[in-house]
Amino acid sequence: MKILLTHAYFLGEDKKEQQIMKPYPPLGLQYIAAYLEQHGFANEIFDTTFSTFNQLQKQLKQSPPDLIGIYTNLMTKLQVLKIIELIKNEPTLKHCRIVLGGPEVRHHKENFLKHGADIIAFGEGEITMLELVRHFSEQDNMDLDHIPGIAYLDKDRAVTTTSERAFITNVDELPMPAREKIDWQRYFDTWRKHHGYAMVTMSTMRGCPYACKWCSRAVYGRSYRRRSPEKVVDELEYLRTNYDFDQIWYVDDVFTVNHKWMRAFAQLVKERDLVIPYEAISRADRMNEEIVKLLKESGCMRIWIGAESGSQKVLDAMDRMTEVKKVTEMVQLSQAYGIEAGNFIMLGYPGETEADILETLDYLKKAKPDVFTLTTAYPIKGTPFYEEVESKFITDLDWSESTDRDIDFKRAYNRKYYHHAMNWIQREMAFQRLNGAGKFASAAPVKFRAMMSRLGMNLERIRG
Repeated sequence: MKILLTHAYFLGEDKKEQQIMKPYPPLGLQYIAAYLEQHGFANEIFDTTFSTFNQLQKQLKQSPPDLIGIYTNLMTKLQVLKIIELIKNEPTLKHCRIVLGGPEVRHHKENFLKHGADIIAFGEGEITMLELVRHFSEQDNMDLDHIPGIAYLDKDRAVTTTSERAFITNVDELPMPAREKIDWQRYFDTWRKHHGYAMVTMSTMRGCPYACKWCSRAVYGRSYRRRSPEKVVDELEYLRTNYDFDQIWYVDDVFTVNHKWMRAFAQLVKERDLVIPYEAISRADRMNEEIVKLLKESGCMRIWIGAESGSQKVLDAMDRMTEVKKVTEMVQLSQAYGIEAGNFIMLGYPGETEADILETLDYLKKAKPDVFTLTTAYPIKGTPFYEEVESKFITDLDWSESTDRDIDFKRAYNRKYYHHAMNWIQREMAFQRLNGAGKFASAAPVKFRAMMSRLGMNLERIRG
């Protein structure tokens, strides 16, 4: 049986991603690939990152798979639909079963199935994919009701959803991801060319125990399962031995969630001489001076601390379960220990007013994170945020030609207002940095552009 895994992310066809140039390999597919190999099923990964749709099309025609698994997220959804259409319309691929997995599929299962997918796999993909491969290796039919965690169309073209699959309790049992199936050097070369260093990704945990209203839990639910520090450090040693990289990006939702784990991890990397520079994501309420010290000792060079807003009112509306004051303290404490601090900022959340946006700017000016990102809030189907604003949608979108990012809803101000607001915050913060560094000649034009953005906000607020 010929098995192909892919993910539909084409860097060369995404202008925004080309500006950032920080591509990451599909780690989830590498886990599934390794799990299948462990159980005796050979497979290939077609990594689309540095490829093109035409090259994928050529590969599929030259070597038609019996089963293709496609990782699907919000960013790749439209390309995934193109791949499905290609397979369904190509005579040489008529026997190919299409399995979709990833965060985008659970709450859009019917649409994906009606557009040609054969099977939707919910949650973790390793065991589900193995059971599907075993089934199709033995029989060529769609009698799949014995396999938990999937949806498919029955003989009457009705959506059949099987029972929910239980999460993998002991994630230490999973093999290391099959990194050898990806050309990592292309990633390393791209990172070094554009940023001066090469990044590799690792996962130490699955799930998140928190319940922020805007965050999708379509894959891991509200669970928390972690690999042992020993297993993680073994993988670190394997990576250092076999790959030429400079830094690690831990893809975990909250790296510091378990303090006992952090103590053991920091101790092990020091004992085994594996203190490698890394960055990770955390929450202010899961940090204190001991944890910041452990982060520094274990190699952390940048910690992303979820801020989202400088308004406590907005944070409470999000169910963030944190305080602006605590976020400020942890940003500054991290910096005091020589760790760069980053923040994620979200504008346009339901109930946010201009006064709240002013508080967000005040927070940034006070906390002074080394880096921060700005986005306008958008509702992802399946989240409490989506349910809250669904009745306020002001867009009527064709599902097959749009994503949840395109959804707009009635909020305090229009989209143009938030575009100006993001520019205003960026420029005010740039002005503060330049002015603080005594670069007054450079700071003056930045301040002028900030004033123009503020004027744009005022005009859009008047227009409504």
